[in-house]
Amino acid sequence: MHEFETNFGRWVIRYRIPIILLSLIMLAGFAIGMSKLSFSSNYRSFFSHDNPQLLAFDKLEKTYSKNDNIVLVITPQDGNVFTRDTLSAITEFTEQAWQTPYSSRVDSITNFQHTTAKDDEIVVADLVQNPSALTDAELQGLRNIAVNEPLLVNRLVSRDAHVTGINITIQLPMKNAQKEVPEVVGYVRQLVKDIEAKFPHIDARITGMVAMNNAFSEAAQGDMKTLVPISFLLMAVALAFLLRGMLPAAMTMLVIIFSILIAMGAGGHHGLSLTGPTVTAPTIIMTVAIANSVHMLITMLQKLRQGLDKNAAIVESMRVNLQPVFITSLTTALGFLSMNFSDVPPFRELGNLVAVGVAVSFLLAVGFLPAAMSLLPFKAGKSSSKRDQLMTDFADFVVRRRKSLMIFMLVFIAGLVSFLPQNELNDVFVKYFSPKIEFRRDADYYSTNLGGLYIIDYSLESGEPGGMSNPGFLADVAKFADWFRQQPEVKHVNTITDIIQRLNKNMHNDDPAYYKLPASRDLTAQYLLMYEMSLRQGLDLNNQINIDKSATRFTVTMRTVSSNEQIELAARADAWLKANTKNIKEANANGPTMMFAHIGKRNIHSMLIGTTVALIMISLILILALRSVKIGLISMLPNLAPAAMGFGLWGLLVGEVGLALSVVSTMTLGIVVDDTVHFLSKYLRARREENLDSHAAVRYAFTTVGRALLVTTLVLVVGFLVLALSNFKLNSGMGTLTAIVIVFALAADFLFLPPLLMKIEEKKHV
Repeated sequence: MHEFETNFGRWVIRYRIPIILLSLIMLAGFAIGMSKLSFSSNYRSFFSHDNPQLLAFDKLEKTYSKNDNIVLVITPQDGNVFTRDTLSAITEFTEQAWQTPYSSRVDSITNFQHTTAKDDEIVVADLVQNPSALTDAELQGLRNIAVNEPLLVNRLVSRDAHVTGINITIQLPMKNAQKEVPEVVGYVRQLVKDIEAKFPHIDARITGMVAMNNAFSEAAQGDMKTLVPISFLLMAVALAFLLRGMLPAAMTMLVIIFSILIAMGAGGHHGLSLTGPTVTAPTIIMTVAIANSVHMLITMLQKLRQGLDKNAAIVESMRVNLQPVFITSLTTALGFLSMNFSDVPPFRELGNLVAVGVAVSFLLAVGFLPAAMSLLPFKAGKSSSKRDQLMTDFADFVVRRRKSLMIFMLVFIAGLVSFLPQNELNDVFVKYFSPKIEFRRDADYYSTNLGGLYIIDYSLESGEPGGMSNPGFLADVAKFADWFRQQPEVKHVNTITDIIQRLNKNMHNDDPAYYKLPASRDLTAQYLLMYEMSLRQGLDLNNQINIDKSATRFTVTMRTVSSNEQIELAARADAWLKANTKNIKEANANGPTMMFAHIGKRNIHSMLIGTTVALIMISLILILALRSVKIGLISMLPNLAPAAMGFGLWGLLVGEVGLALSVVSTMTLGIVVDDTVHFLSKYLRARREENLDSHAAVRYAFTTVGRALLVTTLVLVVGFLVLALSNFKLNSGMGTLTAIVIVFALAADFLFLPPLLMKIEEKKHV
């Protein structure tokens, strides 16, 4: 094997010009694909096509109208919505909102279809008309109607009438979401500027599902613009300092840039859309791809300082590093490829992009890098005896204190792992966005003062055409609404029964005693027909009643809740329905927030399978590569411990694991193996080639590869901590926990693995 590695090094030097040209051709061919990359502006990109919650939601939207929306949350400075100026502003807002691209409906307190009785007829009209001419008494009357109307309060007006909302229903064609969503949000933002300029006493905020779609895209683009440049700068400075030379650092950065361009270009050729997770691919590739070049260069520089000429140093570096660099690249790629088990497409795409980047960085590190270095004039620089002595002293310390270190590390590992059960699988999807992001601030304000983004949608099925008018069915729907209104998580319930009860009251001369459901099926159908025929165009009931009138849409708005709270509420509702209703034949909770509530748990389960598969494959690779079943199995202890320790510390400090962290154990498995492989390869080389005992072999491993492991760990930690700066929680949480796991991996490889090796092989000589 060593003969192959030596010959390969010589082959690279002999054919260095063709290798460099081939690398540049590969770069040009793939990098063109970068121009085809686009940013996704759809929260649906987080769900696979066979996701059961997505399928249920698609069925609901096909049955009724789509419910994607923009909500304008309007707050007058005087804290009273029902003034002439504020109602004039809302009226103008409402009229202009109909011009929003792809809008199909606009609902506000001013165009609310209020019903009254006139003889035997129902009169339907806008609640607010000609607001500038209203008297104080009329304003007070409108306020009383609005704050006592179940369809309005906590939906389009707050209970104390200090905040109101305008809901714009959007029907996106979804032919080009990258263009459509920003177009909608751009129009609404300009509308807000225009209205606020005309009515300076009001403050308008923008939220809703379309605004959330846009926030996903803007957060991704923001990370791309900020995190990648920060990563490049930090990596360049760290490499220049740690490699003690500008040329080696510059060549390493060139390998990284090539790896990123080729991987992202491949994604572009494949038709990839960038999302919050996938925009971190350049930073992660940059971070994990450095190790290959660093190991090659550090050995090369060491051999130059020992007196070898440049080409001989390159060949020796190839002999020493080709196998471990190949193994670490393979295991790292496998770790990221196992993210294909994820139930979240963006995580699958992230894993594939990074795996391609790692594979390309390996090819460049053993081909392009040595070929280019053989042509470039450079000197190794002076060796730092203090740094070299520091690693030697550390090796002596580990050998001398091996028993104490093993006991300490076992206690330390066990102590942290004991906190693993403290983690609760939970998520609050609005908190995917940092409070620094305007959408998050506006969403929090909306939830606190008016409605909220957390919605459970039902299609309540009667089981027969026209069955929606069945008094028994409507009575069950009304009871269901009353039950929900008693739940502490619920802010509003939108149900057709409120309209029918109001119509029944209207048809009895607005007698409050008749605010109840009609006893006759035919009477209910007649009321609804009269009502629908009187509604303004665009404000019909198609969003609440299906075509054959066998089912009705039932929408529950909640305060900001966690995924566990939402799933638990839906389960309580399901249990209540089964125990207390007979006429509702089918009712399934769904909607975007239910989809997000379930995705974390689904992803954890799928990633457990991915981690198991990756662990088995990596274990087999290590056993074959290290040519020792015992050493291969031993290596898995310091490879598995870091993730368990990291999640244990997370349980102690945070205690909540959501969608972002569900991929960390699988993703880091391939990364933490790198240090173990490089340490064991040097340890076994000393045992097999130098015939050293276990103590001396540990010292050899520390002095030959210890500094490189420190360098790569520092770079990895810095790279992933850059992700912690993201305003997108999926990225910041993943970056923070990954950095913690990588630190624990170095501790395990420096303080636990060597004592373990010396204990097991103390009396064995090779």
